[in-house]
Amino acid sequence: MAYAVCHSLIQTIDRILNLDPQKYPISDDGKKQIKDLLARIEFIKLFLQKYPKEAATFLTDVTNAANQAEDVMEHFIYEHYRWNLQAEKMAAVGRPRNRTEILYDFRELYIVMAKISPIAQQMAEIQHKEEQQHGLRPATTMSSSAPVSQPDVDTETVGLEEYLKTIKGLICGQPSSQRQIIPITGMGGIGKTTLARTVYNDEDVINEFPVRAWIVVSHNYKVENIFGELLYALEKQIPDDLVDKSQTVENKLHRILTLQKYLIVVDDLWSAKAWDDIRKAFGDPNKRDGSRIVITTRDETVAAHVTFSSPHKIKLLSPENSWILLKKKAFRYRELEPDMEKIAWEVVAGCEGLPLAIVLIGGILSEAEMEAWGDIAKDVKSAVESTTEFGKRIALSYTYLPVDLRPCFLYMGGFPEDQEIRISKLIKLWIAEGFVGNENEAKDHLYKLVRRNLPVITSLKPNADFKSCSMQKMVFDMAKSQALDENYERRLSIGHQDLTRLARAYASTLRSCLTFQPSESSLGVLRKFKLLRVLDVVETDAYSLPAPVFELFHLRYLAFGCPMEVPHAISRLQNLRALIVRPSKRSRNHSNDNVDLPLEIWMMPLLTHLVSSFDLLPHPKGAASALKELLTLSLVKKLICTEQIMGLIHNLKKLAITYFGDKYQNEDYQLKNLCLLTQLEKLTLVVQKGSLLMMKAKPVFPKSLKKLTLSGWRFPWEDMKAISALPELQVLKLRDHAFEGGAWSTFDYESAYEDVELFDKLEYMLIQESDLEDWETEKDHFPALKRLVLNRCDKLKEIPEDIGRILELKLIEVDRANKSLVECVRGIRDKQEQDYGRVLQVRLL
Repeated sequence: MAYAVCHSLIQTIDRILNLDPQKYPISDDGKKQIKDLLARIEFIKLFLQKYPKEAATFLTDVTNAANQAEDVMEHFIYEHYRWNLQAEKMAAVGRPRNRTEILYDFRELYIVMAKISPIAQQMAEIQHKEEQQHGLRPATTMSSSAPVSQPDVDTETVGLEEYLKTIKGLICGQPSSQRQIIPITGMGGIGKTTLARTVYNDEDVINEFPVRAWIVVSHNYKVENIFGELLYALEKQIPDDLVDKSQTVENKLHRILTLQKYLIVVDDLWSAKAWDDIRKAFGDPNKRDGSRIVITTRDETVAAHVTFSSPHKIKLLSPENSWILLKKKAFRYRELEPDMEKIAWEVVAGCEGLPLAIVLIGGILSEAEMEAWGDIAKDVKSAVESTTEFGKRIALSYTYLPVDLRPCFLYMGGFPEDQEIRISKLIKLWIAEGFVGNENEAKDHLYKLVRRNLPVITSLKPNADFKSCSMQKMVFDMAKSQALDENYERRLSIGHQDLTRLARAYASTLRSCLTFQPSESSLGVLRKFKLLRVLDVVETDAYSLPAPVFELFHLRYLAFGCPMEVPHAISRLQNLRALIVRPSKRSRNHSNDNVDLPLEIWMMPLLTHLVSSFDLLPHPKGAASALKELLTLSLVKKLICTEQIMGLIHNLKKLAITYFGDKYQNEDYQLKNLCLLTQLEKLTLVVQKGSLLMMKAKPVFPKSLKKLTLSGWRFPWEDMKAISALPELQVLKLRDHAFEGGAWSTFDYESAYEDVELFDKLEYMLIQESDLEDWETEKDHFPALKRLVLNRCDKLKEIPEDIGRILELKLIEVDRANKSLVECVRGIRDKQEQDYGRVLQVRLL
């Protein structure tokens, strides 16, 4: 944390030195102190980069001193901000205040400088000796503004092949047999979750089960949360009329899992009591439709309590399989010299067959210079000699983590261990905290962590970008433990659900407050968190935020649950980058709740992400200014795309709009002006409840689009010509009769665009709920297509055979209820395999 706190302090000092001196007066002596502090902290930060081993003994002292200094600085800003607010109110009633009442000379900085100066002096002496002996050492390379390439997601298994074959046979065999429970046991880090996830994502397993779900039941589980997450996953996979919305969550689950064939993975089950608490939701245990439940647990007595079936106990890897796994993770594409191979075998021996230890140490070796391998092997050996547990070997992955990646990794320890983390949210939080400067840098950090196998990618977007991740329990425990050891909890709420208790301990220092479960404690205590940068209270039970929240001057990220009012006071949060209002778990079934935005939203110049279910974006007036930093606007209703509005949000990269055709049929939404958003990459346009909008609202799409989602518009298929010519389009989703008509042919597009390749970069295409009957096309019209999804296209009985000849195509997904289409697609797959030996996957929805 030392590096992160120094980096954050430098940013804070820079802000203070650039504040309006009329509103934030600083004495000359105070300015001199601040600049002296800045010089020392910049030197210390550079030393931490250059000499990570030599700096180890200073980390705690640097962290504490830099934290104290930043607290002083940010309290100064906050107190002046509060004074300015009161002064404005008093001036309005003719009672001006004297500014000298709070002239601040930073006396407390003398105390901090007395701590920091000796540290900087000692570091300077060490650096001088190092330069004399070894020459000038360059600083560790930090992340560049352009992201490194996204690493591949490794789906292969080592040493689990026989388990995989056996369990897959039990899951897919005897499709009409009684429901079975299949337990997987073994020590932490042995590969239980890896095995279960590999089975869960197997193509044959997916095609066998129309309904699948994955839930995590950790030792601190809450039944209502588990049931809520399970229902949320299942409702996406069933007919809308299968359950009555008025039923309880438990009754809905019971009905779905009684009527549907399912596969459910219950991961990380810790106790027999937990199973007794949740099993009532799984429907009739005697049903005979081939349903399966897979359970992973460390405790064999828990497995015995759940089922009489013998558990599949995973053993430690053999030396041979350990070597194969290390080779995959550390040096897959290169052969080692004999001396380096010897070192690698020493690492294998030190990991003692535990896959997680091998994977993490492999991640260290893959990123390290080969000259450092010997030291790493010695550290592994030392960890073995000091303990019989694997914890210290796993902790080496943090010891060797570059200083700029450490805060990003520790931050993930603030999430619940049983929760998947959305990458988009994580990136926004890292930026708000100041760990990274922009999205590219954040992705760079994430990719480096993934290469070290610390987070595990759990799902991908249609274009194969990372969507969500999680951490293996032992890695999560290590992150949380390390965060507490480094006193990170003073900046980030780790595991606290009671805001009142949190306020007692850390109100004056806390920077991030994240809540993940309903809390009965009052949000009123939030007024005490004067230095907050991040506040996420989406999952609280409250329906309003206390007024003092909108005086938290340092707030950069604010997320709360819907429905809640966004008050006029939102404009006071002049540092706010992300405003997110979304349905909480308690209100997911009430998605029609609207959020009204005040006119003051146009007075927030730093706003970057505006995410919610907004009823209307207020029409700008008077004091409105361009939101030059705004990159995301989602989801806004009935947006009229005038030239003025497009000019005020001209840097948008992501836009989602919903229109209501039954209410506003005659409105001109001026969608022709969408082309003015020349930076736009992702666009979603939805029409609900029927529409005649397509008669008046023909959108003109900007050429910068990479992802386009259309729903409910009922455009004629001939309008696809314009979309086919978008040069950067990678993802196209057509939902709910986005286009209407029985026939779609792309052959007549060529004459319209002689110099443009049709769908030149399109990699993913979804057609869902369509009356399409006849589709005519050829492989050259979709040259880059990798994944095709056809769902609820009941009238479409076949697709052109030439689609199978698209060289990039890897996967076709079709609705299992459309038997003719399934047969056609499987025929295309078989012909490709027979004629060309190509592997083309077919997945049933």
